[in-house]
Amino acid sequence: MLNKFKFLSFITLILLFVSNVDANAQKGKVPPFRIMQPNGTEYRAENLPMGKPILIIYFSPDCDDCLAFMDKLIKQIGSFNKVSITMITYLPINEVAKFSTTYKIYKYGNIVVGTEAPTIFVRNYYNITKIPFVALYDKNGNKIVSYERNIPIKELENKIKELN
Repeated sequence: MLNKFKFLSFITLILLFVSNVDANAQKGKVPPFRIMQPNGTEYRAENLPMGKPILIIYFSPDCDDCLAFMDKLIKQIGSFNKVSITMITYLPINEVAKFSTTYKIYKYGNIVVGTEAPTIFVRNYYNITKIPFVALYDKNGNKIVSYERNIPIKELENKIKELN
């Protein structure tokens, strides 16, 4: 019985070690997120199109800074056409639906918006303290740069040009 307990304890320690190594290996990569879109469809990180830069935007539909950033982004959307944009919030789906309707997200085939509620996995993954938060990844899912709150849209555009 004691040998069985030692064996199970050993296996548990190995599994914990392997999962910790895997989590650390993911730093600097696109987080394995899952969001619910306003239409009720789940969207996951593995659904992101391969071979193009990725922009993850963490926001709140009732945040003035987030809305100001969104206004700038929409005005410059031509510079973001070759980027897969995923917008994630922690607020309920009805708030996401209102935001999506207001900004006519359906018009932009490269933008997906949704909520991670009731979890806050993405928020914790990045240790986000200020929104909007933006993380830019290259076509292989390697993190290039991230910004909090006051996002320099022109600088972001230039980084994207470098990636294309």
